[in-house]
Order: sequence, then structure tokens, then C-alpha cells
Amino acid sequence: MTVPLSTKKVVVIGAGAAGLVAARELIKEGHDVVVFDRGAQLGGNWVYSDEVECDPLGFDPTRKIVDSSLYASLRTNTPREAMGFRDFPFVPTGKADRDSRRFPSHHEVRKYLEDFASEFGLNELISYETEVRYVGLETDGKWMVKSTSVGGDESSEVAQTYDAVVVCNGHFTQPQVADNIAGFDLWPGRQIHSHNYRIPEPYKDQVVVVIGLSSSAVDISREIALSAKEVHVTTRSKAAGKLGKFGKHHIFDNLWLHPMIERAHEDGRVSFQDGSSVLADVILHCTGYKQHFPFLHTNGVVNVDDNRVGPLYKHVFPPSLAPGISFIGVPSLILSFFVYELQSKWVAGVLSGRISLPSEEKMMEDVEAFYSKLEAKGVPKRYTHKIHDVKQLSWSLEYEDWLAAQCGCPLAEEWRKAIFFGRLVHAHKEPETYRDEWDDQDLVFQAYEDFMQYLNAEGRAALAACASTPRI
Repeated sequence: MTVPLSTKKVVVIGAGAAGLVAARELIKEGHDVVVFDRGAQLGGNWVYSDEVECDPLGFDPTRKIVDSSLYASLRTNTPREAMGFRDFPFVPTGKADRDSRRFPSHHEVRKYLEDFASEFGLNELISYETEVRYVGLETDGKWMVKSTSVGGDESSEVAQTYDAVVVCNGHFTQPQVADNIAGFDLWPGRQIHSHNYRIPEPYKDQVVVVIGLSSSAVDISREIALSAKEVHVTTRSKAAGKLGKFGKHHIFDNLWLHPMIERAHEDGRVSFQDGSSVLADVILHCTGYKQHFPFLHTNGVVNVDDNRVGPLYKHVFPPSLAPGISFIGVPSLILSFFVYELQSKWVAGVLSGRISLPSEEKMMEDVEAFYSKLEAKGVPKRYTHKIHDVKQLSWSLEYEDWLAAQCGCPLAEEWRKAIFFGRLVHAHKEPETYRDEWDDQDLVFQAYEDFMQYLNAEGRAALAACASTPRI
């Protein structure tokens, strides 16, 4: 006997890449879907804005939130071939106003998402400039969602109930700041988080200390170095490579790499753990972001502890609340759009009854076993959702393949794996030029060959360096 599939009334929070593909998959599964987004247009963090926040470090909870963390020059650090959704490839359109490069600008990614929404009729589902203020479980098992127009007060709130909530609000809005270093509160210079960095001109002829060595930190430090007097990059990472002057092609005589900051001083100096110091004008925190769900009210069932969102079964479902609420896009160090798509297929299928979840007890056992495994390896909580430990040199996308198997989808293609790991190698070997030089026709072969060359002792250290995402 065939069990009829269930149609649910579902609200999706966020109209970025995760929210859009979630809405598409929910519709395909037959659900009734609405999407709320705080912005004036779709795209989430891929919508560029010149506007920055009044509090450059993001400490003030009353500040006006600027959702975008894009800087004007940002280009993708993954080839477009690997970024697109499976049934809607991210290919050049050939139009004059579009970016056809293999590593396109952020404007091209937003255009791609707009094309995706248009293709699948998603625009009419989205309520723009709508801020979700409250999400909580009612006694009848429904989810209460209270929303209002951006800037509205409680008197303008609209309360509606839904069968399920899919949280896709992203995690590039709430700055994580290096606030545990002695002297920061008395240091007289300017401090800013990369969330509020847009262009390099304000740093002309200045001495800038950049904290962090993530992809954005590397991009920004190099861009600033073109006009700044000096740029000093500092990181906790033990795999950061040789300390000293920074720049493989020696085009940056004013860019330096240091161990972590020891202390900031009232006279403007910043001293490092190796005993050196600089008199700096600006400290730029490229230190990542906090997982942040200010609207979520679950009586502590779901919480954020040192950036671990939990408990979440496979980074998506809270066991005791599943499948009524789910999270798309929590993991990092992934092929993001591809993972969002697979997570969304899984959630949509579970809500319709086509796919079954384990019991609450089994899901919690899985979560606890996962946490224990991380603890045994010495992995900090803040790395809980860092999916791929490339330092292990595992030539696989195990998480993606697990999701695909749950959904009855094909596993990750070999070419996708090759591009994912190969671009890490390219970015490490040629950080200044890889986006424009990695443009051969045989992309997959080249990526695979580069990765295989790193399967040796020397390569392990190099790949560990390029895969590291230091946090403070």
C-alpha cells in the first residue's frame, strides 16, 4: 500500500542561496511555501551594499544591521562550474552585462541567483523587507512565526502559524571579534571587522594589522597592501607557512606575516608573540562570524555554544523538534550551493513523508557520538560544522554523499570533488593569480593532477596551510 505524501505549510527564513533552493525543493515536493527576507531583493549575502554599520565591530545590539559582508572587489574562490545547482548550472550567459570569468564577481553570483528564482517561479513566494522577530513551538505542534516590516515595532507584528520552519538566514552578518587580547580596549587606533570592509582607499598610507588568514583575509590584505604603507597579517595558525615577508611573487614589499598579537598598547603599538611590534593605525578583524538566530525561541532546546549550533542531527535537524524545524547552510568548508541543495532535498522529502528520519533517541545518539569523536580529536566546538578536514587528505565528499543517498540522488560527481580539492591547492600555490591563470580547458584533469601531486609529506603540510581557516 502506498502511503500518500503529506503537504505542509512551510515558512523559509531567508532568500539567499540556501533559502531559494530550499523553497524550490519544498515546492517540488508539493509543500505550500512562503519566504521571508529582511532585504529589499533576493540574494542574501550576495547582495552588495556600500553601506556599512555605524559600529565597525558590531558590538552595539541596537545598531542598524547591514546584511552584506561583501567587499567591492570580491570574486568567488571556487570555479563557477562547481558552484551551481545541479539542474541549473552556473554557466556564462554570453550577455554583455554579465561576467563570464571562471571565478566571477559577486555581482554575477547574484545575477545567477536571480535567474534561478525566475526559472523556478520563486519570486512570488518572497516577502521582502520582512523581519522575523519570533519563532516558537506552540502546544498543538504548530510553529508560531511573528514578523514585521523592517524597522517596524511590536504593534505592526503579524503572527502566523506553520507546520514547519526552515531556517536559512546565513551566518555572515554577526561579526566574531578578537576581543580576548590584552590592551584592545585602550588601544587608540581604529578597529574594524571585515564585515564592514568595502574598498581599500580609507587605508592609504596607513599601517594596518589584519587578524586572520581566511580567504577573505588574504584577499583584503593584498588589496590594502597596494596603497597602504604597511600591512601586517597575524594568525594563530601553526600551518600558516614561513613567517616574515608575505607574497610568493615578491610583488608586496610591504606585506608581512606574524604570529598572533601579544598585546595592544596605549601608545598605538601592536606587539606580536615573537617579540616584534609595529606602530599601527588600524586593526582589521578578519575573524569570521557568529552563528546567530535572535528570533529563535526553543526554551534552550537549540542553542549556540562557541559557534556550535546544537544539537543538530547531521547539521540540519534538532532531534527533539524534528522535522518541524530545520537549518540549511550551517556547515562551512563545503561546496556551499551543492550542500544547500542536498540538505533542502532531504528536508523537503522528510516533511512530505517520502524520507524517514531515525527516532529522536537514535538521532541524539548520533549527535553525541559525533561530538565525542570531535572531542577525542581535540577539535574545538567552534569547528563543529567545519565539514571537510582537508588536512586528512580524504579524497571524498562523505557528507554530501550521505545526504545524496538519503534523498535517492546521484552521489557527488568525481569532477566536482576534483575541483573542490584542486582549487584549494591552486589558491595556496598562486594566491595572487589563481583566479585568472586556472583557466585551462581541461579543468578537472588539472585539478585532479594538482591534488594528487600533493599526496606526499611535503604536500600534506602545504595543503593543511591552504585549508586552514583560523579563528580567534
